[in-house]
Order: sequence, then C-alpha cells, then structure tokens
Amino acid sequence: MSAPSPTKPFNLAIVGGGITGLTLAITLLQHNVPFTVYESAAQFGEIGAGVGFGPNAVVAMMLISPLMKEAYNRCRTLQWESKRGVWFGARVGDRRKAGDDGTFEHGGQPGVKIGDQMFEVFYPNIDHIGGVGGVHRAHFLDQLVKLVPKSVARFGKRLVDISKASDGSEDVVLHFADGTTAQHTAVLGCDGIKSQTRKILLGSDEWNAVFSGKCAYRGLVPMPKAIELLGEEKAMNSQIYFGYHGHILTFPIEKGKTMNVVAFASRESWTSTDWVARVSKEELMADFRTWGPTATAIISAMERHDVWALFDHPPAPTYYGTQPRICLVGDAAHATTPHQGSGAGMGIEDCYILGNLIGEANSVEDLDRVFRAYDEVRRPRTQGIVRTSREAGRLWDFELEDHGDDVDALQRNMETRMHWIWNIDLAGELDRAKAIFRQSA
Repeated sequence: MSAPSPTKPFNLAIVGGGITGLTLAITLLQHNVPFTVYESAAQFGEIGAGVGFGPNAVVAMMLISPLMKEAYNRCRTLQWESKRGVWFGARVGDRRKAGDDGTFEHGGQPGVKIGDQMFEVFYPNIDHIGGVGGVHRAHFLDQLVKLVPKSVARFGKRLVDISKASDGSEDVVLHFADGTTAQHTAVLGCDGIKSQTRKILLGSDEWNAVFSGKCAYRGLVPMPKAIELLGEEKAMNSQIYFGYHGHILTFPIEKGKTMNVVAFASRESWTSTDWVARVSKEELMADFRTWGPTATAIISAMERHDVWALFDHPPAPTYYGTQPRICLVGDAAHATTPHQGSGAGMGIEDCYILGNLIGEANSVEDLDRVFRAYDEVRRPRTQGIVRTSREAGRLWDFELEDHGDDVDALQRNMETRMHWIWNIDLAGELDRAKAIFRQSA
C-alpha cells in the first residue's frame, strides 16, 4: 500500500506500532491523512501469543477496511462448524467444588463431574462476519504490517517527552531517547499500558497502571499433544474452567496447530518491577494443586512457563489535551484485564471512531473538536470495559459477592454480561461522534 497523498493541512505522529497503532494507520490511510508511525523497537512486533476478538471488533475491522478483515481471516482459527457460535464451553476445574463423591449439582441436576461441560455461552448472530476466531498476536501484526507503507515507519524511536513548538505554529515536538526530535501537528498515543504519552498528558502518577490482583500463566500446547490429553472437542474449541481464586482459558490458534492456554491466579500484590517472569513448572503447578485431572493435564503440558502480572488503568479524566495536542488510543487510554476478551477489540473500535473523525477534519482547529468528540463517545464505554473486566475476573474465580461458587448464578450472569460489548452499533456511534464534532463548530 502506498503512502497517502497529503490532502489535509496537518500531519500526525502515531506513537507505538502494535495492533492499535497499525490499525489507526490503516484507518488514516483511507482518508489520505499524512502521518508517521514511531516505534521504540527495531521492528514492528507484539508480545504474547493468542488473542481473541469479539464480533464488535470484527465488525470494526470490516468498517475500517475490507483489507483488514481479510488480514484477520488469513490468520484466525475457527472452531468446529458446530461450535462456530460458541464463545466458551463452561466447566469447573477445581475439585474443591465437588462433594465426597467427586460430583456437584448444576441446573438442578446432580452428578456433574469436575471437567464436564455445564453450559455454553453463545455469540449473537455472527454469520454476517464469517465467524469469530483467535489469532496469534505476532501473526496478526505481520498481516497488518503489509497494509502500511514502509515509508511511514520510524524505528528505534522511544518517546521521552513532548513539548510545544517554539516557532509559533502550535505544533508538538516529540523528543526521543536517541536525542532526535520530530515536529507534528498532534500526537496519537498508541503506546500501550505503560504509555509515555499518557504520563505526559495526565501529568501525575495517580493515573499509572495499577495491579489488578490477578496474574496469568501463559503458554502453548502443540495441538496433537492437546488432543491426546483432552480429546479433539475440548482441545480444538474454546473452553473456560472455573475455580477458587483462579480460572483457565484454552482456545485454538495458528490455524489449529496450537492450543493457547491462559491460567489465571489471584495474588495479593506484585512487588517486582518486571511484569513478566519465567517460573518453574513446580511453581506453576502449585497454584493449581487443588484442581482436577483435566486442568492439571493442561497446565503440565504448557511448553513455556511465563507468569504475567495483570495491571489496568484507573479511569482517566480525559483522553486528550490541546496544549500540546495529544490523544490517547487503545491501551494507552484504557488498559484492561483480559477477563472479557475485549482489550484489543476496544483499541480497534477506537481506531474506527477516531480515524474517521480525523477524516472529517479540514483544519488544525478541527482536530481539537475531533479529540473532544472522540473522548465523549469512547471514554464511557472503554472505562466500563476496564471496570466490568475486573468484575468478570472475580466472577470466574468464585470471588464475586452474591455469586461465590454458585454455578447457576454464574451461568445466568455469563449468558448476558457480554451483550453490551458485542452488540454495539459502531456505525451509529460514529454518526453520534460526527454530530458532536459538527455541533461544536
């Protein structure tokens, strides 16, 4: 894809070249908006393995560009045909839930065994988007890179500060760790949960990410081994296993070659300055020592043993500023825990709204009104995701008040709690944002 022919009297800096930064770049290309992507690493890259996108995120991709949806299709992994509409099959993994006979009651039916499927949670009608599936983060990013011209990227550019230009233009000047600078009309911060743009905009440590009380062991299991341990149906379709102060997710990625595993555990605190650490298999197994044979088989088969501390953001009072012009996007604005599988999807939604609003702007002053409209439309929804995702983590871990380990109550909650996320009218939200933008002229 070629670089945009400048048709706007402004030039933007995108800080961060992850999924959100490249999605925003793809959106701006649709409107011939000039921009440069500044990435701190030597090349584009993503950390972590599997990531799932809900119907709302896939719709956002379709609305941004058919090419982006095709990129997603090339690396997504669909479940069995009979499971295409299933978000997760729900099971209890912790044997402490069972009685002396090794079973418990659910839905008025006794005899449910640890590891048995209790119910399934379904997506709304997804036929119009061709199904929903997980992807490997790095593979998806590789596909997005192909949609962005090489000429717009600058690597090895770690942002340290932003100042106002001294030439009277009201531009922003980006200061990088290598001593170089760059001047642009505005900065779009897509630099993730540890965002430097967020720190500069909000100016106080009270808005920095905080530990959520959960950590996650992430790993991969080759699909042949997963099938040998679990059987095809469990291994090749998305599953969630509930327990006391922990839960486990599994879903297929890499076109069914690999089963992605995320095993969550509660922690009172996280004192290390590093958010990711290698642990021994013995340390990993210790957090799940009371779980049943299905869960322990999954945990023991993980090829790597990385534990990730899960942080999220306090609700920022704003996502933008005009002196200097900065706007936060994706995890830089609203980093969330992964318990509702919506963090990356919210970033893609942000890009659809913000990128198209910028396409409406025809002056530098218009950008201020664009950012205001974006903030008004996106901040309530995305901060709601952060709040309810924390709640979901406690729900899956039998910690939520009024639910505890009542799997009947958990089922009722789970069957409806995602509807407001998945069923969003994104085109309608963009129309609302455009109306706010025009009314403020």
